[in-house]
Amino acid sequence: MKTTYLKLSLSAVILLGIYSCKKGEATASEYELSVNADSASVVASDSISSAATMNVKDKQFIKTADVNMEVKDVYEATISIEKSVQDLGGFVTHSNLHSNVISEDIYNTSSEDAMLVKKYQTENTMQVRVPTAKLGELLTLINTKKLFLNSRSINAEDVTSGIKYAELEGKRIKKTGEDLSQLKTNKDKVKMSDENRSEENLQQLANMDVTDNLKYSTIDIYIKEPKVRIAEIAITNTKNIDNKYKFNFIHDAKNAFVEGFYLIQKIAVGLIAIWPVLLITAVIIYFIRKRKPFQKPTQNISE
Repeated sequence: MKTTYLKLSLSAVILLGIYSCKKGEATASEYELSVNADSASVVASDSISSAATMNVKDKQFIKTADVNMEVKDVYEATISIEKSVQDLGGFVTHSNLHSNVISEDIYNTSSEDAMLVKKYQTENTMQVRVPTAKLGELLTLINTKKLFLNSRSINAEDVTSGIKYAELEGKRIKKTGEDLSQLKTNKDKVKMSDENRSEENLQQLANMDVTDNLKYSTIDIYIKEPKVRIAEIAITNTKNIDNKYKFNFIHDAKNAFVEGFYLIQKIAVGLIAIWPVLLITAVIIYFIRKRKPFQKPTQNISE
């Protein structure tokens, strides 16, 4: 029995999004609505708003949106979007603004100065969350920043049946807890009670996630600049500086003389350190020569 309870609860958590508060503040729209557009067919502001805020009676939806577009200035557009999100009561969960350097070259302008020229493109990947009721308004504001709209999609996941099923699961878990309280205390009861409380905790956690997703919509935004930018940065002519100090004959000759003197000292110290070896070698050579028999030279007498 306890295994059945656990399987049913896990199924509710994984497949159905679990129970949500009956008084969720999210607005509704059509089930699995998807809107795609490009710059050739620009959707009017009121159309954007109606697509994102359409209501369907007795339905609850988790809404998400995705926008991919090109803008004149990524940094300016990022600041504007972040401010709009804040004004609408939302918040930014991710923002990764960076420049992709295409090339960089150094041009010497004098013996001391040079110019670093960088060619680059700037882009930003953002994720923001706003109250679901403000989703259409934010998409309208974002739309005003575009030069070219690559794509835009608005999705609504119908979680009405999942919420109803989660309500039933909540009642089941509560009833199971009441039934367990009436059993005689033993090891099995303690284990089953602990598993039941674990199911209840998982369900409450999922409830908070679903409620949060109903209240706030998530928008993924990718923006980039269509043209290459050029940055000119004044720097020092390092090549000329390197040549200036690359070689100094007097200084290097002086160092070489001093290093040679130190080398002689190190050799003398090394010989002193091995004096026992030298002494033994000298003694061996002495005895070898002393033990060598003396041969008297022979003289040939011719008659």
